[in-house]
Amino acid sequence: MAQSKRQFRLPAIGTGLTAAWKAGYSLQDLRSDVLAGLTIGTVAVPLSMALAIATGVAPQHGLYTAIVAGAIIALTGGSRFNVSGPTAAFVVILFPIVQQFGLGGLLLATLMAGLILVALGVTGMGRLIQFVPYPVILGFTAGIAVVIATLQLPDFLGLEIDQMSAHYLDNLAHIFSALTTINATEVGIGAFTLAVLLLWPRLKMAIPAPLVGLVLGALAAWLVNHFFAAGGGVETIASRFSWEIDGVSGTGIPPLPPTLLLPWSLPGPDGQPLVVDFALIRALLGPAFAIAMLGAIESLLCAVVADGLTKTRHDPNAELIGQGLGNIAAPFFGGITATAAIARTATNVRSGARSPIAAFIHALVVLLTIVALAGLLGLVPMAALAALLFIVAWNMSEARHFMHTLRSAPAGDVAILLICFGLTVIFDMVLAVAVGIGLAAALFIRRMALLTNTGLLTRDSHPQIQGLPDEVAVYDIDGPLFFAAAEKALTSLRLVDPKIKTIILDMQDVPSMDGTAILALESLVKDMQKDDVKLILVGLPGRILVKLKRAGIRRTKGKLAACHHLEAARKRALAWQ
Repeated sequence: MAQSKRQFRLPAIGTGLTAAWKAGYSLQDLRSDVLAGLTIGTVAVPLSMALAIATGVAPQHGLYTAIVAGAIIALTGGSRFNVSGPTAAFVVILFPIVQQFGLGGLLLATLMAGLILVALGVTGMGRLIQFVPYPVILGFTAGIAVVIATLQLPDFLGLEIDQMSAHYLDNLAHIFSALTTINATEVGIGAFTLAVLLLWPRLKMAIPAPLVGLVLGALAAWLVNHFFAAGGGVETIASRFSWEIDGVSGTGIPPLPPTLLLPWSLPGPDGQPLVVDFALIRALLGPAFAIAMLGAIESLLCAVVADGLTKTRHDPNAELIGQGLGNIAAPFFGGITATAAIARTATNVRSGARSPIAAFIHALVVLLTIVALAGLLGLVPMAALAALLFIVAWNMSEARHFMHTLRSAPAGDVAILLICFGLTVIFDMVLAVAVGIGLAAALFIRRMALLTNTGLLTRDSHPQIQGLPDEVAVYDIDGPLFFAAAEKALTSLRLVDPKIKTIILDMQDVPSMDGTAILALESLVKDMQKDDVKLILVGLPGRILVKLKRAGIRRTKGKLAACHHLEAARKRALAWQ
């Protein structure tokens, strides 16, 4: 009973925070966390706005995500250094959801994904990241980067496009057809911001490049709009987005903290509140599962990266539960999907963070910014946000690793990488990951099957079987016997010389047998007994012998025996002659 209780005990939450506390937490550590929180908070503000817009919703929803989900995940997750909020990886999943189900549908799917993440953590599925091959991850992240960069072209170039589609190829067609509407002023603002974002890090200044780039981009846009408005103004957050809360309306970002609301009360694709029924839940279940899977993969990958930078260890199940709780709570405050962000987490570590308090401070910084500086945030030009997302997409693409993998990886891995990349761009990430994991599993099975071999042992090379008559053949089976390898390994035994009356199977190097292999062995035993050929199994562990016994493969006097080693098998074979 005690063992059963330990097996089904619920995972703890907030282990990242408790681990930092147990390691010893001082006022100096708190000071380091506050400084790190201020740094990543200034990085998170522009990224949260840009990623929300890329998703197809108003920028404040990205800020609400960083505030609510960022704080909750920091306090309840299993990593000491993860920083959570909107991330670029989700754009390719969330953008189609917004197009099909509206903002309300996105928040409801996020809530459902949060419940799935909690279930994954409670059931101990935190190790699932180990089962996603690297070519699959690299393929879909590079594909996501291409989609994100493409979606920014209309804002960067100032194109006149009525509405983007949920499909990449359709969007590409819209962009090409609108190239005649390029706005030189928008391109100038975007190019200027992009140059600042690329050049500022070379100065080794403490101020984050996204903050500097957007501030200078906003200043340039204000000058253009103030002095050259007649030539066509630069579009900003304030000129594109408007809001209305409790009868009060405005443009840009509302200068209010996130307030409690019901996700399904927000508009669907037709602008009306959602009607929550079984059909809607069923339609959102697939997207919710995709959100949960990507959130789990990205969060746990991020925690692994943080562990490598800090020589610490995270609790994967607690991290999934924390991510789930954050995504359950965020939609009730207007927040979209959140997950751990690798770039923000790395910045957190480099800024000297000591505990999840830094991520909590980052959420407070975003909250203070939206309350105190909402008007200034509205001055940020859309072209500058597009330039920022170009940088995000480039970093996410891992172009160097992508090209290195193409040059150095085995052909099977390269094929999986390219297939995942192509499917992500042309169709969606869910299909890409499903197909990629399926192909990787098939490739793994093929490679494992090639490792299992059956060979005839010669008496000269094995002293343990010397002295056996020619009527006794000794075969060695090396490798696991499972469905892909069993038939190949055992088929050769059906083609033995008719003069052979006894076969010894050395199976000391067979670590496991699945049901298919047992069935194949059972068929082989029946055929041999029909032909009056005796069989001796050597070296099988007790657990496999029990499986064979349950399948009806039992020791039979003078026909079928099992021995621990070849010497005992030799004596048994001689006794049967």
